[in-house]
Amino acid sequence: MIIAGRTLIRKKIKKSKNPNKHLSFKQRTEAYMEPFTLDVFISKRFVSASVTHRVTCKQVAVAGTNSKDIKAVLRSRSDIPACLAIGRILAERGREGDVYTASYTRRERDKFEGKIRAVVQSRFDNGIDIKVYLD
Repeated sequence: MIIAGRTLIRKKIKKSKNPNKHLSFKQRTEAYMEPFTLDVFISKRFVSASVTHRVTCKQVAVAGTNSKDIKAVLRSRSDIPACLAIGRILAERGREGDVYTASYTRRERDKFEGKIRAVVQSRFDNGIDIKVYLD
């Protein structure tokens, strides 16, 4: 899908059935080639998201609807406009930390639609490239 000159990539990651199988060079170095990941948590009461460096496990940017500055502005803390605001704020904070690309891999129980898609799309619309991996 191409939106505003940027691309949203969807790939399937192949999982090996044999855990003792030899790992390829790409599999061993993927964490270093795409070091930043987007983590999104959505509950019934609030939305939070963070950008984490895979290798050092440090959070570069964090945004959530529970924080005081965001809580006062929003009408509801768990609807789609709140998700769009979290994506926009996370993109701004990511740019301050020199993060211009990240990857998102969904959890098994999550579907890539609705609120999660709103957070990813908002971040994408605000100038951060996102690689979305769907299993």
